[in-house]
Order: sequence, then C-alpha cells, then structure tokens
Amino acid sequence: MRLLLQQRPDGREAPRFVQLMLQPDLLGGWTLVRESGQIGGRSTVRREVFLDHDGALKALEQARDQQLKRGFQLMFSQGAEAPR
Repeated sequence: MRLLLQQRPDGREAPRFVQLMLQPDLLGGWTLVRESGQIGGRSTVRREVFLDHDGALKALEQARDQQLKRGFQLMFSQGAEAPR
C-alpha cells in the first residue's frame, strides 16, 4: 500500500511531499515507511515496525490524517486495501 500527499505549490519554492508505504517484512510483521521532503530536493525516510497488519494500518491512517490536517492533499493511492 502506498499513499502520496503533497502541499499546494506557492510559487516561491518546491512543494513538500509525504509518502507513506506499508510493506510486509520477511518475518510476518509489517513496516510503515514514511518519506518526506521537498520535490526535487532532499528527503528523510523513517521506518516503524509492527507485529500485525491492523496496528500498521492504524498507524498509516493516523499519519495520513495528521498530514491532511497540516494542509497536505492526497495525490495518489495504491493498493488493494488503500484507505479512503
């Protein structure tokens, strides 16, 4: 599952983005990958590991909602279980 959120460009600098990805790991757990930065510039990647899918999905939805409150817009959603 993958979500891409982006701020509206203001014309002065490149818009910021946040990408949230939920990936299964080899041991049956799940990893939430958060990448954020400016488009065309540096980005930061953080990983958070969860034992079950439900916990990871809840964390992804909370991260998405937090970014939406900050003014980001959902630009792209991929995955069978992509939250709306």
